[in-house]
Amino acid sequence: MSPEPAAPKRWLALGDSYTIGEGVAESERWPSQLSMLLADAGVVAAAPEVLATTGWTSDELLAAMSQADLVGPFDWLCLLIGVNDQYRGRSVVEYGRTLRALHQRIDALVGGHAERVVVLSIPDWGRTPFAQSAQIQSQGRDPGRIALEIDGFNAHAQAEATAQGYAWLDITDLGRRHADDPSMRVADDLHPSARMYALWAERLLPLALRALATR
Repeated sequence: MSPEPAAPKRWLALGDSYTIGEGVAESERWPSQLSMLLADAGVVAAAPEVLATTGWTSDELLAAMSQADLVGPFDWLCLLIGVNDQYRGRSVVEYGRTLRALHQRIDALVGGHAERVVVLSIPDWGRTPFAQSAQIQSQGRDPGRIALEIDGFNAHAQAEATAQGYAWLDITDLGRRHADDPSMRVADDLHPSARMYALWAERLLPLALRALATR
């Protein structure tokens, strides 16, 4: 008798517009592109489950998780949240408080296995043409200030993730490195394009493979 095939790995992506892929097709989002890379690597994984909406802050994601029918345990989980907290002028202290509550929910969804979680850094939207638009300039927002605040949020998120035993992945440098390349953005001059999401997926792949190998 031949053994039964292994059940597909289940994984969940939590976030905001960067995870839902504002301005790109569903197949071009980084979770979808990562799913294809996993398949190419021989990993039998289900289609990624995504809980994300453009504009969500960390507390709005937390509220959505309470309402969503998320059934764990997941074999792997990704979190990318916080840009809208910074955009709305929230403090790092407020952000950190909600992050800790999110981590409690996440721990339950992965059965307490911290090695199955990856937290992604927040991209620097201050390096986009949108940040230079009249709409944003009229609000007195300075790109240098935005960068400093994003760095502060990321430092806090990384410290919290490390304390939980989660993996941390810096993708902020990719946006800054390709800030002058219009092909890395969609038409709104703010959100990443499929090409940028491909870079994210490639950088995530080793962490995904490592996490899924623990199952």
